[in-house]
Amino acid sequence: PAFARHETFHPRFGWLKKGFDSAIKNPSVFSEESASVVLGVGKNMVRAIRYWCLAYKILREDTTNKRHALIPTPFGQRLLNSDGWDPYLEDLGSLWLLHWYLLKSPSLATAWYYAFNVFNRPVFKPDDLLNGLTEYRDYAFPSSKVISSSLSKDISCLLRMYVEQKAVDGPREDSIDSPFVELGLIKPYEEAGFFAMNVGHKPGLAPEIIVAACLDFAFSHGEGARTVSITRLLHDECSPGLCFK
Repeated sequence: PAFARHETFHPRFGWLKKGFDSAIKNPSVFSEESASVVLGVGKNMVRAIRYWCLAYKILREDTTNKRHALIPTPFGQRLLNSDGWDPYLEDLGSLWLLHWYLLKSPSLATAWYYAFNVFNRPVFKPDDLLNGLTEYRDYAFPSSKVISSSLSKDISCLLRMYVEQKAVDGPREDSIDSPFVELGLIKPYEEAGFFAMNVGHKPGLAPEIIVAACLDFAFSHGEGARTVSITRLLHDECSPGLCFK
């Protein structure tokens, strides 16, 4: 399981492209003293950018290199290369595709995987999500020694990442919206302190992205079958229906 590796920072606008380009120029950039200068952020944010680039599967660890090098994945190259599909993530479909890659197995964002694939309450309080994640940790990873505060950090980060933040007394660093707010996956509920999974039609979720996710799911879970049922595509764990709500 992977919990609380984001240093409490959700992905910000430009972070994935910045991390991807920097790793192409220098695969060891994240482990060097100059990383903060190169990336233009603090040390904690350097670790956060590294984590999110790995979690979204645009970079991977180079196991042949002992210097903690990160190299582009084929998906990262297709999406973010200068001649890629959408290098600056200007198309909403790119964010949907990244969301899919964040959740697809193997996922480095266990709390996110749980929230969209296992947690089944359409309306909830943060404590409901936290309690469910705690139970999931205990039965799915019984030998895990992850402390409860790490789970709390994940829930807080997840909600800030998908729910539009209301500015209080001017902008604050921790209230900057994530680009993934645009997906509209989680909304504040009519009752204060509650949230709701936004099930239904999603603006910007193009048919091409849905087809790509369905084929990816069928290939990964089809066990050689030439067909896959609509029911499985809608309701199976890690299916497009659950991940996209």
